[in-house]
Amino acid sequence: MTRGDQTVEHAAGKLDDLAQGVARDDGVKSKLAEPLADDAALLRGMRPSRIAARLRGAPGGEPGSQQSLPAPGPKARAKPKRNGGPNPILLAGGAFAVGIVLAKVIDWRGHAHPR
Repeated sequence: MTRGDQTVEHAAGKLDDLAQGVARDDGVKSKLAEPLADDAALLRGMRPSRIAARLRGAPGGEPGSQQSLPAPGPKARAKPKRNGGPNPILLAGGAFAVGIVLAKVIDWRGHAHPR
């Protein structure tokens, strides 16, 4: 067992001790015992030697151990792409064109009644 594994195991042991101590208490603290125990198990699964073994290709984490992986569930169907309306560039170009036409009409009507 490497030094990193020992450190992780030490931390997981402390979490287990904390979970057992909290489980003995009453009230809100006792509700935290199960998540703390789950965290300790997760921390044990993240030992550096297991991670290195997974990178080398041993799926179980320990060198030479073979565990079957759970079967994947049905894939979620991709949501259809929703079009949010017209292209914003076309919308801006249309607004620009309408603004030019409106300015020409106002300018043309301004010459009809000179002061």
